[in-house]
Amino acid sequence: MRSYEPQAENEAADTVREAAGRAERLRLVGGDTKAGLGRPAQDEATLSARGLTGITLYEPAEMVVGARAGTPLSEVRDLLAGRGQMLPFEPMDHRGLLGSAGEPTIGAVAAINNSGPRRINSGAARDSLIGVRFVNGRGEVIKSGGRVMKNVTGLDLVKLMAGSWGTLGLLTEVVFKVLPVQERVATLVIEGLDDARAVEALSAALGSPFELTGAAHLPSGVADAQALTLMRVEGFAASIDYRAGELRRLLKRFGQATLIEGAASDTLWTAVRDVGFFAGTGEAVWRLSTAPTHGPAVAAAIGRARAARWFYDWGGGLIWLATDAAGDAGAEAIRSALRAFGGHATLVRAPEPVRAAVPVFEPLPEPLLRVSQGVKAAHDPAGIFNPGRMYAGI
Repeated sequence: MRSYEPQAENEAADTVREAAGRAERLRLVGGDTKAGLGRPAQDEATLSARGLTGITLYEPAEMVVGARAGTPLSEVRDLLAGRGQMLPFEPMDHRGLLGSAGEPTIGAVAAINNSGPRRINSGAARDSLIGVRFVNGRGEVIKSGGRVMKNVTGLDLVKLMAGSWGTLGLLTEVVFKVLPVQERVATLVIEGLDDARAVEALSAALGSPFELTGAAHLPSGVADAQALTLMRVEGFAASIDYRAGELRRLLKRFGQATLIEGAASDTLWTAVRDVGFFAGTGEAVWRLSTAPTHGPAVAAAIGRARAARWFYDWGGGLIWLATDAAGDAGAEAIRSALRAFGGHATLVRAPEPVRAAVPVFEPLPEPLLRVSQGVKAAHDPAGIFNPGRMYAGI
């Protein structure tokens, strides 16, 4: 299989133009740390953004950073940390869960809309992405957005590219808004709650004025023999003392809340972010999204249908589920349970034959599928980018 690794944007455009001319199907990658994530692409060659590296813009006072798509995520984080800043959306590192190697890239963060526990407070990667450059399926270089967020008229290509999974174009540069690193981070932990009570507690905390930046629940046996309900607060030291005290009073009917900080807190949230509790097993891993108040009922319905274990993020709205790597029957059992409550399911980890046979992403209703196929055809008329990656024809 051929592999292309352009060192400049114009070289990437030439490569795509030539590939389109001969209808050569391309698998788009960054650091290739997400091999095994999503539906297997039906490709004939690999086109990597790994050679497109370097910080192109950093204005700490304006809180904006730009980098070429192949720039290692660690390089961007280190640059920001040196000025007391960070990416707001806490992107997941998939390497432990998927057993992959390589180095995560900033372009891949945008391409899959990679967002972690802080999404409940700061939004998704898509919400911080304010500018992109990319090569479409005709080999044209397209620029959208820039250094500041403006009102958008017409098609917002920045938001369209975020979460497109490389099906619409090769990202060559991305620009993100950033935020200051908080002075202090602490986590309130309540032990022993069942799923329904835990989500009730998280909902009460999230509905309060005390501003959580993380809200997760780990049922018993996931991280500890005891179930752990986690609520993260960040800010100035005095603010943390006040808010933690008020949250304790608000949640006292759910049990005693203890406060942890430092490595103990960081380790828990890293494991939540990276789904570390399910790393290194042979189970299939699903990512389920539903209304937070429906989360426990969805998990219980799946648990009645098949052996599974799970935990909750985003206040109960995101369920990470591990179960046996069954094919169509297992997928239908999960999606059937979810369908009764509303939401969608994505198969994140499973053997390739299962990912090839099972709809990895939630099947779209026919009207939305036609729209998606139309957008795909407009950006990639020859259908060379990651064919079959997401849906039929996409």
